[in-house]
Amino acid sequence: MKPWLDDAASLADAIRQGELRAIDAVEGSLAAIAKSTLNAIAHLDAEGALRTAGQIDKDIRAGRNPGVLSGVPVLIKDNQNVAGMPTTHGSVPYRDNIADQDSTIAARLRHAGAVLVGKSTMSEFGFVGYTSTKLYGVTRNPWSLDRTPAGSSGGAAAAVAGGLVPIASGGDGGGSIRLPASFCGLVGLKGTFGRIPRGPRAAFGALTMVPGAVTRSVRDAARWYDVTAGYDPGDALSLPRIEGWEANLGTRSLRGLRVAYSPDLGNALVHPDVQGVVSNAANALIEAAGLQRTNVDIRMPENGMAWASAGLPSLVNDLKDKWPDCKDDLTSEIRFGMESAPKYRAWHAASVDRFRVAMNEAMARIFEQVDIVLCPVNPVEPFAAEGPMPRYVGEQKVSPYNGGALTIPANISGYPAISIPAGVSPSGLPIGLQAYARRHDDALLLDLALVVERDGPWPLVAPGTPV
Repeated sequence: MKPWLDDAASLADAIRQGELRAIDAVEGSLAAIAKSTLNAIAHLDAEGALRTAGQIDKDIRAGRNPGVLSGVPVLIKDNQNVAGMPTTHGSVPYRDNIADQDSTIAARLRHAGAVLVGKSTMSEFGFVGYTSTKLYGVTRNPWSLDRTPAGSSGGAAAAVAGGLVPIASGGDGGGSIRLPASFCGLVGLKGTFGRIPRGPRAAFGALTMVPGAVTRSVRDAARWYDVTAGYDPGDALSLPRIEGWEANLGTRSLRGLRVAYSPDLGNALVHPDVQGVVSNAANALIEAAGLQRTNVDIRMPENGMAWASAGLPSLVNDLKDKWPDCKDDLTSEIRFGMESAPKYRAWHAASVDRFRVAMNEAMARIFEQVDIVLCPVNPVEPFAAEGPMPRYVGEQKVSPYNGGALTIPANISGYPAISIPAGVSPSGLPIGLQAYARRHDDALLLDLALVVERDGPWPLVAPGTPV
């Protein structure tokens, strides 16, 4: 069998209508995974996936509707629990950590008929923007195998763009859905904080991470919301359920909404090739949607160091019982974080709180003047698969946090943001257009992405993907 290379919604609809068997779809994905050189799979449960698919086919023959993701093969990011599968966080010390129950996301996906075929690779504990770990090695971008799919949801994006599965879960704590979506030519929506729950047993943590998905189409992103979003008592900060994400796509009027375009958010150094692609895409979207261009001086507070400081306590919590014995098993970035932890003091926590207030005020002032902010997702095109994070843009040296300077503001503030395929760089690699909106305006971002998708459809999988 061949893998499904259209979007997840079309596959689920074909299976529910009896045009294709779920077991055929799963076998197609398993065959593609077996031949893949992307190294996007952290764990594979072929036997369990085939068993689930067979049951879905029986249910459909019996007239039962398994759900809106009936028979769709799905990969789950390796920091989200699936009962009986390892949750390693991409880290050697956690390689034998077997989950005893599903995450809320996994449970809701099962209920909707999805087939959880396994786990996708990620950067270690999600702390860097490329996917290369001591546990799983280097994950590669299907658009060019020598380039990274970014991180931390790099395996998810590589698998979806590379034709292994039509949709995969991700998580975004500093850009970890949007950055891989941009590097792999996919849609990546980082929702309002709390829109998709993190339960069960959700820690408060850095208050930056939201679950989500990398998808081939806008309607797939909306359908993912229909399945996974909504309050869960296991996450005290989760938001009430809203119905009709997919049904209401494209029904809102965008004409006249105020938009500002910023090439750098006043805080990033962005390569001119990236700026050129994103500026053209932004102009096309503004014209197609009838948006009102507004000139606003956008200057985000410096955010990288504060973001890293906010995440350090959760890293220490994850490794406290294994440190320092695990020191040599960690990537250099995680080892550096753990070695820095003893220097963390109350004034660090206080400075993070002050920074959160400053970022929230900056975002509030911007969105008093506009409804939408457009900017790039990544400052550079996809870089070397093995890393490290680029330290230069052109000939100019940049901060280690430059790679997240355009995405981290949404995480610190809790605002929604989306990566939309904007085109390709002069070297033929994907570039993403990012749109920000006010908190709770996730549906507006989906509608903006839908305008782009209709105005200039993008490849659903990377060119050259085996068929």
